[in-house]
Amino acid sequence: MGVVVGRRFGRAVARNRLRRRLREAVREYSHLIRPGVDLVVVPRVVAVGATFAELRAATREALKGAGLLANVPGSERDR
Repeated sequence: MGVVVGRRFGRAVARNRLRRRLREAVREYSHLIRPGVDLVVVPRVVAVGATFAELRAATREALKGAGLLANVPGSERDR
């Protein structure tokens, strides 16, 4: 997995913080991601001001929408 965060996201401290938070959000779902998938995360600028809970929810929805999650607990309920 790779996280691409350009300079438009702010200074190095803000970019690195966003990278760490996104890596952690994806790591929480890593056991559900199908094997053999290469993942590149390119966030939107709004992600800088998002809470971790918002990032985690957005990550789950993005992975689910892309069909990358193998077994999503509660997926029947989410439909």
